[in-house]
Parts: sequence; C-alpha cells; structure tokens
Amino acid sequence: MRNSTRTSPFALLALASLLAVAGSAGSDMRPAQLPAANAAAGATQYVYLPLIMTQTSSRRVNVPYFDVANIGQSKFSETAIFWFGRIGASDNYADVRLGYNNAELYVYVAAFDRRLWYDTSPAPGDLTNWDAVTLYLDRDGNVGGAPDTDAYRFDAQFNWWEARTNYQAAYKGNGSAWATANLPLTTGAGWKGDAPNNNTDDRGWAMTFRVPFTSLGLSGPPAQGTLWGLALALHDRDDSGGAPISDKTWPESLDANRQSTWGQLRFGLPTYTPPSAASTQVTTIRHKLDGAVVTDAAVGGYSVCGNGLDYWTEWGNANYGGDTDFNIQNQSDISDWPCFSKYYVTFPLSAIPSGKAIVSATLTLHHSGNAGNAGQAQPSLIQVLSVGASWNEATLTWNTAPLATENVGRGWVDPVPPGCGSSVPWPCFARTFDVSYAVAQAYAAQQPLRLALYSADSDYHSGKYFTSSDTGDWNAAGRPTLQVRWGNP
Repeated sequence: MRNSTRTSPFALLALASLLAVAGSAGSDMRPAQLPAANAAAGATQYVYLPLIMTQTSSRRVNVPYFDVANIGQSKFSETAIFWFGRIGASDNYADVRLGYNNAELYVYVAAFDRRLWYDTSPAPGDLTNWDAVTLYLDRDGNVGGAPDTDAYRFDAQFNWWEARTNYQAAYKGNGSAWATANLPLTTGAGWKGDAPNNNTDDRGWAMTFRVPFTSLGLSGPPAQGTLWGLALALHDRDDSGGAPISDKTWPESLDANRQSTWGQLRFGLPTYTPPSAASTQVTTIRHKLDGAVVTDAAVGGYSVCGNGLDYWTEWGNANYGGDTDFNIQNQSDISDWPCFSKYYVTFPLSAIPSGKAIVSATLTLHHSGNAGNAGQAQPSLIQVLSVGASWNEATLTWNTAPLATENVGRGWVDPVPPGCGSSVPWPCFARTFDVSYAVAQAYAAQQPLRLALYSADSDYHSGKYFTSSDTGDWNAAGRPTLQVRWGNP
C-alpha cells in the first residue's frame, strides 16, 4: 500500500461501492437416475485495491435455496451452475450444479469423459485413482493452511450397477490432515456411452452428492449470506493400467490441504442495494453506438452440435467469433454435450463518468429462435456470471474461455413465438437481465463488464438463439445492449 497526504475521492467511492456490493450479495441423468428427460487526479492511498483484486480473482458460487425435498427432481434447471476443466482426448470437463434446502446441500457434477473406468473391487483409499470426483467443504470459509475440524472431504467414484456404499468415502480435518469419518452421505452415479471399463469411446458420467447438514454438525441450513469454503477435484482414468492423468480442479490453483486456495460457497443468491444517488442519468452501451466496441462470442456446439468436428480433439477448440447470432444451451442428458453452448460478452464502462454511484443496470438480448422443431421448445432459466479475465474474440473457444468468477443474475426465457423477421420485425423479442450487481463490481474495480451466460437446463430442446454484436448495421438495435443508470453520490 502506498501512503501520502491525501486519499482520492474516487478511491473512497470505489471502496464504499465494493463493500456495499459484497455486503448485499445477498440417457438423461438426474441424480441417481438415468432415464428421466425432462430453468481522479491525486490518488494517494489505494486502500481499496486489495479488496478489488480478491473479488475479481477468487471463485464464488451463490447457491439458491429451494423449499422442496428433492432438488434434483424438481429444481434441477434452477440450480446454480459453474464449470471447470477442458475437453480433450485425455482431458475432462465438468458442469457443476448446486442448490440447498432445509435438510441438505445438493451438488451435481456432469463430467465429459471419453473413456469410463471404475474399480469393480473398490477400497476407500483407492477411489480417486479411477473416474471420480472429490467435494471439499469448510464451514469456516476458504481460509486456513491445513484441514481443521470444520473441513470436510467427500470422495465419490463413478460406477455402473453396484450399490454405492463402497464407492464413496468421507473425511474430516483434524487440524493437520484428513481423517476418515463415519458421516451419512448419499451419492448417485450415472453414465452415457458404449460401456465402462473398455477401450471404446463414451460420452461421460455424472455424480450427485446429497450432503445432510447434520453430517456437517448443523441442525439445519446456514443463514443466507453465510460463506463456506468450496472446492472440487475431478479425477480421470482412461485405461486399465491407470496411466497418470492430472486432476482438473476448481479453483484452478487448488491445494486440497490449504483452504486459502479454495473457492467460496455463499448460501443464497446475490442482491444489489443501490447507494443513494441524485441527478440520475442512463448510459446506453452497444457495439458501434457512440463508438463503443462490444465484443462477444459463443463457445460450444452452436446450432449444429459441432457437426463435422471430432468431439474429443476439435470440438473444444472451435472458434465462432464473428457469428451474427449465438446459442445458449444445456441439458441433463450428458450424451448431448456436443450441443451445449455458452456466450461471452464484454462491455466497456468508460462512458460512465468517474466517481458516480451505480443505481441499476440491465442487459438486453434479442431472442430470435429456439432449438428443436415447432412445439418442442422449452423455457430456460439463463444464468449470468461475471468473468474476471480478458479474452480475444478471434481465439475464444470452449477450452480457452476464462472461468466464471461468480453467478450474478438470472432470468427465465420462454420459447420465442413464431414470426421473427416476418410478422414480427427485427430485432424480434427483447429479453432483459438485471446485472446491477455485476456492473457495480466492475465499475468499482475500474474494469469493463465481462459476462458469461449459460443455463442449468434439464429439458431437451431448451436452446435459445440471440443476435450478437456482429450482426449487420441494418439490425443495430438488436445488438446486445447494456443500460446503466448512475447518479451523483
């Protein structure tokens, strides 16, 4: 920290805004089932910089609460989603969904994996030498240098038809290491492909964790806003001999024995309480409007599900920069992952004057089409996530796209009605998302607004097509648009 005689007014405002945001942050394989297919000058004391660096570099997932007994059966598409890993011949990728109710924490991991191998005679200490996933939780948060008594580890190995009892293990910290623990836990595995334990390509597997709060020393769920430490490690085996393959982890720099390298789990979805502001104005940011440059690109399978690409060597490296539309799509049938798609967009915030208070912000996308034939399309709960790293539209791919920093918003999108471009003129149907929380964070950090959009959908035919920044000038109004209301603090 640098010291001098004065503190920049903007530095103080950035600190106050960031603290306000942080304080207010407020076969289809579902769990244990395979076949159910169904949402200023003179800056002198940079006190706020360490806080901003922590906010933009750490990983956090805000987990929604559901007043239902079985989250996976009735709220699968409304769980919070994030991802990690990469797709390759010897690489695994994972979509992770989370939710909680009064009794348990629900975690669902869908692994895109070319070869599926599990141990038909498992031993607890050997579970992670096969296709498996480890879930780490710490009730104290992501702080500390050794597993303490509030830290928990759950290993779950993939399997086929056998009972799950021998394919899961629980551990608890003892202050210096992990010790085996007898903790009630429910896990469920599923898979899609040719068959496990052979040398024929498959599509992937999934694992459900249902962790009772009583197993974590609690009588019920933590209060909304509570922060826990969270981490995951995806273990991979692609042959009978177990040739070494590096784990994929979330966060990327995970050291399982140092909670300070973990991410955060926050109970409840974030909210934004705007600061008081006078003389408010609205700034509209859109590609080419007033000289703004808004870059965007999709990654994944687009409308053709990666047709013509080798799924394990080419699909994850495909670039769609420059396309005039994009798809957002996911579902619970992991065999269809070549159809999945995410969207990335970056908005500059330089048009908003320095030292202002962010009152609200909305992202508008124009919806022009659905996946599937007429009558098949299903609603989607599209989730908005902040991204802390820059990216290049010309080189962005599924494998190179930066991971999300935090889920910051969501909104239901119904199937588009017929008539786009004919009875309904372009740009067709506007869909709006509240991104006030994310804009306030980015503005306080003096960074552009970087977002990723994805869904936790379960149903087939849930993809949604939107107009990108690269559409022609004839459809300029259809380009992704950010509107920010700001005022004098």
